[in-house]
Amino acid sequence: MSNECGKLYVVATPIGNLGDISFRAIEILKQVDLIAAEDTRHIKMLLQHYGIGNKLVSLHQHNEDKASEGLLEKLREGLSIALVSDAGTPLLSDPGMPMVKMAKEAGIEVVPVPGACALIAALSAAGLPVTQFVFEGFSPRTSSARKAFFSERLTCPITWVFYESSHRILDSLQDMAEVLPLDRQVVIARELTKLHETIVKASLGEALKLVEEDANMRKGEFVVIVDGAVIDKKEQVLTPEQEKILSVLLSECSIKTAVSMAVEITGVRKKLLYQAALDIEKAKQGR
Repeated sequence: MSNECGKLYVVATPIGNLGDISFRAIEILKQVDLIAAEDTRHIKMLLQHYGIGNKLVSLHQHNEDKASEGLLEKLREGLSIALVSDAGTPLLSDPGMPMVKMAKEAGIEVVPVPGACALIAALSAAGLPVTQFVFEGFSPRTSSARKAFFSERLTCPITWVFYESSHRILDSLQDMAEVLPLDRQVVIARELTKLHETIVKASLGEALKLVEEDANMRKGEFVVIVDGAVIDKKEQVLTPEQEKILSVLLSECSIKTAVSMAVEITGVRKKLLYQAALDIEKAKQGR
């Protein structure tokens, strides 16, 4: 047994095009003692393509808790392990979290080997704001849960992204259309890096019509990107709690001081608080 622990490499693999793998990833996969794969049959195609014959072990969502314990012992013995998913970067809506968590808690070095990721690939070609975005994983499976999911994000001011499957993409867009405005901009990215790659940017209404009418737009793996809601700052109002804070301050201070203190306490824009303070004082005078 080695006195030193091995390393756990989290290796990104292609999401379609086998050429989308780094030289470093190939070298790591050749050098490690074990490759822990989501589906050993699937990953064999990639390994055979690059002449890699290392031992494979299975690590998927149904066995990962138990399998991770065994792999952790291998790491403690000094073996090195590469963690891969069927496609893309492990852990992003793929198995691997228990393995990485256990390794980190055991003080074992976890090394990222970056590469393809459907989420980032779609965002890079979407033409929507990406300085800030929220990744939501897969959308819920039932219609009622999806509608609640979309309702919670109705006023989200930044771009948000989720994955969807071929057998739910149409239902998902139909549910979205019942909640979000039909003119909201969305991007439907399917089969990224594969032969039938399609990236469509359109209004929600147009995107829904396209998917309804074109059977090909219901095939493959999907990334759905939704533009953030436009917040009309002119229509912003204070919450009851913020208004109460301002009222208490006005009872003890001048408008100028009360507004300055309220800005510090609430984080609300000074202009909005000042107008609210004037309205409060005017209401007092009208009593």
